[in-house]
Amino acid sequence: MSILLSILPNQMDKLPEKLYLAEQVREIERIAIEDYAVPSIDLMRQAGLAVFELIKKQYIDDELVVFCGSGNNAGDGYVLARLAIQADFKVTVYYLSKPDALKGDALIAYQEYIAAEGNITQFNNDICLAKGVVVDALFGTGLNREVSGIYAAAIKLINDSSMQVVSIDIPSGLNADTGALMGNAVKANHTISFVGLKQGLFTGVAAEYCGSISYSQLNINNDIFQQIVYSAKLMLAPPVLPKRNRVSHKGHNGHVLLVGGDIGFSGAIKLASEAALRVGAGLVTVVTREKHAHVININRPEIMCRGIEDVETLSPLLDKASVVVIGPGLGQSQWAKELLAEVIASDKPLVCDADALNLMNNKDFFRDNWVLTPHPGEAARLLNCSTQDVAKNRFEAVSKIQQTFGGVCVLKGAGTLIDNGCEIIISTTGNPGMASGGMGDVLTGMIGGFIAQKSALQDAAKLAVYLHGQAADLSAKNQGERGMLASDLMSYIRKLVN
Repeated sequence: MSILLSILPNQMDKLPEKLYLAEQVREIERIAIEDYAVPSIDLMRQAGLAVFELIKKQYIDDELVVFCGSGNNAGDGYVLARLAIQADFKVTVYYLSKPDALKGDALIAYQEYIAAEGNITQFNNDICLAKGVVVDALFGTGLNREVSGIYAAAIKLINDSSMQVVSIDIPSGLNADTGALMGNAVKANHTISFVGLKQGLFTGVAAEYCGSISYSQLNINNDIFQQIVYSAKLMLAPPVLPKRNRVSHKGHNGHVLLVGGDIGFSGAIKLASEAALRVGAGLVTVVTREKHAHVININRPEIMCRGIEDVETLSPLLDKASVVVIGPGLGQSQWAKELLAEVIASDKPLVCDADALNLMNNKDFFRDNWVLTPHPGEAARLLNCSTQDVAKNRFEAVSKIQQTFGGVCVLKGAGTLIDNGCEIIISTTGNPGMASGGMGDVLTGMIGGFIAQKSALQDAAKLAVYLHGQAADLSAKNQGERGMLASDLMSYIRKLVN
């Protein structure tokens, strides 16, 4: 998932990496209002102004259709509508909650809109959207139930239209903390988030609903943010790879041992091994089935291949390895189980993927020096739950895996999550073209290659995830997303690590 991000003028000098839960953002606002004497209505007015400035900058249309709900999100919408009227925009406001039910700042914003000669129309199912920019001010971050009734009808109307849509703070119907759908959500072309970026905007199905994401701090004092421990971080750039010593040789750059490739699955281990080479590993050895060991390196002779049927012959190869990658194409046969047991019994740093993870299901495994790279299905098996359960809260899933198995967990998917037990990192690169076989094998090989070159496990995972997605983004830019192959990424990976 490539996330388009921007920051509004007169705010922070650079886009913030820190992400927050909705409750944490409310606490930041409370501190600003109670301890720093910032009038809450001023925050609402700044939010509405930020949306208006965004629309003026991004869209040429001077007609707005604003959908307002019942809370402060609606108040932001009424502020925006007032500013637009005062700037001679044509404005239509549909309300889904009666104005006399509004309270506090939202009521003040509504009254100021009416005083500016604004009109409102009650939403009904006969409304037809045809022209202008739609503004979603239905729900904010406090939504804690599935969308239903007239709100569900309004969201459907917005999504069925062909108009450009801007969501205020978060697309209505999207969970701010998890990124999961609350029944249904507005599909925005642009979302502008306030005070603190919400972590749910950046992973899972959020990529389909948020569009481009902008941010405004609303001029809240930076000191307040230091009082709140953030919940996750965006990875806006990868760790820096050190320059190579001018007199380095292959031994300095590590030896990756890759184990896998059962009969019929030799392609997976080949992709992983080439990826390890492309990120700069000095030596790469593949342990696979004897039946096809001699063909794996036909087009990539730099890969050393060993056919092994007897697990006892694996030990001397483990001794020579800097890091072991196991799982791509491994299968779940007795051969696979014995190889996995031998690898886990070693003290080498490990990268475990695919069937290595599936074979770990219901086993008591824990170590600090490995990286686990499950996709949602593998994560569900590790946690003995359903894939749907993982999708409902990817943050909780990645943390549970890390706490249960140790090391670093990389939960793949749109907005890949990386958890090392201290913090959760969200990647901002990648695109739907990566939804094809072999992409995970490439990522696994990349992680192993970076560990071989002495990157810490967390840095290796971050480097690989970011550059893997970035390589796919470059490939998509040049040739499109559809039809992208895992092997297409190799040349881009080489460029990016340099």
